[in-house]
Amino acid sequence: MASLKQLKTQFLEYNEIEKGSALRTIENYDHYLTKFMDFAEKNGVKNPEDITQDIVRDFRLFLNRQKINSDGDTVSKRTQNYYMIALRRFLKYLTRQGIKSLSTDQIELAKIGEHSLDLITPLELEHLLTAPKGNDIKSLRDKAILELLFSTGLRVAELCSLPRDIITSSDEISVRGKGGKIRVVFLSEKARIALKKYLAARKDMEEGLFINFVPQKPTAEKVSQTEKTKKKKYKGKEYNNLDRRSIERIVRHYATIAGISKRVTPHTMRHLFATDLLSNGADLRSVQALLGHANISTTQIYTHVTDKHLRDIHKKFHNKK
Repeated sequence: MASLKQLKTQFLEYNEIEKGSALRTIENYDHYLTKFMDFAEKNGVKNPEDITQDIVRDFRLFLNRQKINSDGDTVSKRTQNYYMIALRRFLKYLTRQGIKSLSTDQIELAKIGEHSLDLITPLELEHLLTAPKGNDIKSLRDKAILELLFSTGLRVAELCSLPRDIITSSDEISVRGKGGKIRVVFLSEKARIALKKYLAARKDMEEGLFINFVPQKPTAEKVSQTEKTKKKKYKGKEYNNLDRRSIERIVRHYATIAGISKRVTPHTMRHLFATDLLSNGADLRSVQALLGHANISTTQIYTHVTDKHLRDIHKKFHNKK
């Protein structure tokens, strides 16, 4: 029989090829399962059938008591659940392969409080969207990034993967989301104009939509690799597509400029996109489709924004004679 680590590799490959899971999802599964297997191995687990409720319980205690920083904070209940979800999916995969192990229904998730949304006010949002000033290429790029995030509700990974040949004459674009699923999102007039100005200012030949305009200083190894792969250059300088951390830094930078004291991330913009639609009367199913959520339960975290609307309806229509 294959070892646990070999089975883990097979599981990850199954998710990548058969299920078409996103690379980041696979990386997360790898991280969570590796940590569990390292712990389990130290406690005598060698085969799938050695995984028991006691081992899982001991692992959860280990996570719950593990210090993650100098302040003494431990792994949150939400993060602990991510470990358990990855483990349950791995065990489910083993069952499908006819390999005996712990049943997934014996692993329960920890109860956590309602997820709070990090939102900013409409005025703060306006200040954020207008924070990039000037007509230089970086300002135009950053303006387009912020407008596109709020207009479409894209995940940051989806934003990073957009191609340069995006259609700016239309108000809709197709994006590939989680699990390789295609969905249509729509551009506001402000987002379309910002994107068009940014692309008009581009003089390079890179295929990515949002790229890094800070010249890289490659090491000797990188220079050799660059020569071998003949990477494209712009005015003799090498450029790279922005990754999720770069986008996060850009959003955080302009939030500071806008005088926003709250933590603002690209996902905050996604929250704002959803709550803006719901508060203006959009139905939950439509918002689910626009966000690319597989399950309506994921979208339901935003329903609290309709409370005021429901209260107004109650006052207007209840007990009227």
